[in-house]
Amino acid sequence: MPELPEVEVTRRSFADAIAGARIQAVALGKPLRWPLGCDPMSLVGQQVLGLRRRGKYLLADTSGGLLLLHLGMSGSLRFSHGLPPAGVHDHFDLVTDRGTLRLHDPRRFGAVVYAPDEQAPVALKLLGALGMEPLSDSFSLATFQSGLKKSRMPIKPLLLAGRLVVGVGNIYASEVLFLAGIRPTAVASRVGAERVRRLHEAIRTVLTRAVQMGGSTLRNFSNADGMAGHFQSSAHIHVYGRDGAPCHHCGSAIRLLRQGQRSSYFCPLCQRA
Repeated sequence: MPELPEVEVTRRSFADAIAGARIQAVALGKPLRWPLGCDPMSLVGQQVLGLRRRGKYLLADTSGGLLLLHLGMSGSLRFSHGLPPAGVHDHFDLVTDRGTLRLHDPRRFGAVVYAPDEQAPVALKLLGALGMEPLSDSFSLATFQSGLKKSRMPIKPLLLAGRLVVGVGNIYASEVLFLAGIRPTAVASRVGAERVRRLHEAIRTVLTRAVQMGGSTLRNFSNADGMAGHFQSSAHIHVYGRDGAPCHHCGSAIRLLRQGQRSSYFCPLCQRA
């Protein structure tokens, strides 16, 4: 599933190109996770004012409202002139005078949703419960520590939930917990102040590095220019996908455990508690 770094990489790959574009046509394919929420023709003539990100949502501000785009489990966006005719897995085309924005999604868990503004009920339903943005100044160490202290959940599922901080997906959660020396099963409220500080710093560091490396491509992620990410194949990976391999720091075998439906990787020596 594309996570925050992949969505941010996608945003950066066409944000400048689409800003100021005039919408000329909208074409819908098979139904997605949620309905568009407006007559597609009502978007024609509007101008795309800019492209933002909130968590894993891309927010395209238009002169008449807001389009919220989500890549789901397997979605990707392309933005280009001269795209080929839409295929069976192409479900949304936003045709503009700068190029066509196309959502390709084989599993159809993605979405494009219209809202009049960010305070509309549909936008609040999707965005209202999201936690702090880890790459922004709003990612407060004090607020982060307070949120951990209030939770009796294991820390990795808490990070994945996105209610405290957004965008720490499965790959990145395993990596940041390793850097902080915290086992994935540790109860959040019992993590000491120094390890919380290291975790806060690691979240910023790992997600920033992932964005710089184009995100992670495990199956089919690519940005709007068709470029794959390289974080998952880099020397920066310490534990994710390395079960049985020696830890780069201590030599212990990396272990794998299941938390819910997710795989968690950790070093039993470097992450003792």
